[in-house]
Amino acid sequence: MYLRGPNGSGKTTLLRTLAGLLRAETGEIRWDGKPIHQVREAYHHELLYLGHLNALKEDLNPVENLRMDAAVRANPLAEDAAWQLLANIGLRGCEDLPVKYLSQGQKRRVALARLWVSRAALWILDEPFSALDVASVDALQAVIRAHLSRGGMAILTTHQEVELTSGTVCLVTLGSDLPEVRHA
Repeated sequence: MYLRGPNGSGKTTLLRTLAGLLRAETGEIRWDGKPIHQVREAYHHELLYLGHLNALKEDLNPVENLRMDAAVRANPLAEDAAWQLLANIGLRGCEDLPVKYLSQGQKRRVALARLWVSRAALWILDEPFSALDVASVDALQAVIRAHLSRGGMAILTTHQEVELTSGTVCLVTLGSDLPEVRHA
């Protein structure tokens, strides 16, 4: 699902609510037919949320950040696999630098590298293409497409025109009195 709308229209709030970080004022969010607050552990096991902030430990290097995140998700990542993944997404030479010394684009790629190893069924991505160069945007679109082709789900926002959003299954536009929902 592609969620769009102008700044301040509620996209991030909706994504945070879908991720279970905020409570819905009305209605409820369900996972496998049950309210997410009743199946919180199962829901969070199947969820990967990437927001505006990269959620990286600034004093750790990219390899350490990836391995720590994978371990927390009960999906251990070998050190050599982390090094290879970071090289594949254009971070060769940065793997052992503390994240605090990386550019915004490099930090974003470290955060997004989680997608390449994620087993989560639902990806909620708030502005995932921000601070990325053209090659990184293409690589990210490819990993999202691969996730969808395996039966995964993705809900994302972006202000950038990308090929992926032109063929979305569902488009939701916020910013008017009633949200517009269109199915492709």
